[in-house]
Amino acid sequence: MADEAKAKGNAAFSAGRFEEAARHFTDAIALAPDNHVLYSNRSAALASLHRYSDALADAQKTVDLKPDWAKGYSRLGAAHLGLGDAASAVAAYEKGLELDPSNEGLKAGLQDAKKAAAAPPRRGSSGPDAIGQMFQGPELWSKIASDPSTRAYLNEPDFMHMMREVQRNPSSISMYLSDPRMMQVLSLMLNVKIQRPEASEPSQSTPPPPKQQQQQQTPPSETKARDVEPEPEAEPMDLTDEEKDRKQTKAAAQKEKELGNAAYKKKDFEVAIQHYTKALELDDEDISYLTNRAAVYIEMGKYDECIKDCDKAVERGRELRADFKMISRALTRKGTALVKLAKTSKDFDIAIETFQKALTEHRNPDTLKKLNEAEKAKKELEQQEYYDPKLADEEREKGNEFFKEQKYPEAIKHYTEALKRNPKDPRVVILPLFYTVCLCYSITYEIFGKLGY
Repeated sequence: MADEAKAKGNAAFSAGRFEEAARHFTDAIALAPDNHVLYSNRSAALASLHRYSDALADAQKTVDLKPDWAKGYSRLGAAHLGLGDAASAVAAYEKGLELDPSNEGLKAGLQDAKKAAAAPPRRGSSGPDAIGQMFQGPELWSKIASDPSTRAYLNEPDFMHMMREVQRNPSSISMYLSDPRMMQVLSLMLNVKIQRPEASEPSQSTPPPPKQQQQQQTPPSETKARDVEPEPEAEPMDLTDEEKDRKQTKAAAQKEKELGNAAYKKKDFEVAIQHYTKALELDDEDISYLTNRAAVYIEMGKYDECIKDCDKAVERGRELRADFKMISRALTRKGTALVKLAKTSKDFDIAIETFQKALTEHRNPDTLKKLNEAEKAKKELEQQEYYDPKLADEEREKGNEFFKEQKYPEAIKHYTEALKRNPKDPRVVILPLFYTVCLCYSITYEIFGKLGY
């Protein structure tokens, strides 16, 4: 269960959904509280959210659990750097390099930390700087994210750029006071309502001043400080050797699938089969390899092999809780193969049933069309199978005898059977007239019988 939560966290982190990633890693930690990798991964997610204090706590827990693991000190250094403690960041990176001298991530982190430590000190907090200092704390991002009026700003690249500029250089806040979003954030941080002349109109996102203008307005010493204070970047998620091998194997299987698809389009079916089979050998957790191979077998006329692959796909798909659309696809292809194998009307029964099962998984128009065609083909074949001129003649003669004896219900029964057995016989064409007469007589006799005549 912890591995499953970790995998979800890794996927969310890779997609840039850092809040979701942190939640998944928290779930994993609850299940495996002594797993240092989980704390390391959550530290990376929290650092990506600029929650450096929380990231630092997780990084410290990582090195406490696994003090000989160099990657933990990389997380520790990134968190310290995010909090502006360049000296502690340098110490953390150097400790990590003692354990793993060839680690490029630690080398790059150490270089950034040393640049930050060597940067000129900022001026004292007064005027704009005093306000700008409010933007240094880790609570800034949590406040912006929790307030409905500012939450959407986090998805705007120019807003994020503006906020990071102010974090790096508080004096630059004066350049952004004309941006209504900055005033909204100031109002949030100061817990006061700041009135603006344009407050009654819908606020429009004002882009940050051009880069050239910023350079003109920013003192050279502060420009240099900003250049040498890089923001720590989130590092890739930590994977075990087994997870790395699995990832590589799945990638190789996908490559084989792509080669199989290309061969299929060229109608090089034998080669396509080879590639899909190889993909299956590499990764048995993706049933699309089975359904694709089944499609090739249909084109080759190997319907029994197709049915076997489809049955495997359905069974394996149930075990893996695969997408219902994939299960439906497997059943549809099985139904198609069964239709191709059908010799009698009864053979269509299992094909029709298979199409119906596919539709319960996913109501696909193509599957519905195939079901209707199978039902129509079954009906036509039933009529062909029932055709028998000799039996039609016998039934017609029996109907005539009952008609002469005025046994009209019995006559109707035999005339109906004669029509079914040979509907195109000219001698049988007149039978509907006899059928009508018999029916009329039968109804009349029934009525008079009830009246007591």
